[in-house]
Amino acid sequence: MRIAVDLNKCVGHGICETIAEDVFEVQDEGYVVITEPERPESDRERMAKAVAECPAGALYFP
Repeated sequence: MRIAVDLNKCVGHGICETIAEDVFEVQDEGYVVITEPERPESDRERMAKAVAECPAGALYFP
């Protein structure tokens, strides 16, 4: 499973980082970096929560 971010939509709210700080890191510039975009299937629920709770709709499953 893969997760991605649309940097044109990301405004750095940081909700994703609070859900999975080992995967998402909000940079000082106000956008998120995904440290390991390829996630194990066991992470699906957590990644789905990050996608659903992103207020900018910037996270998605490609």
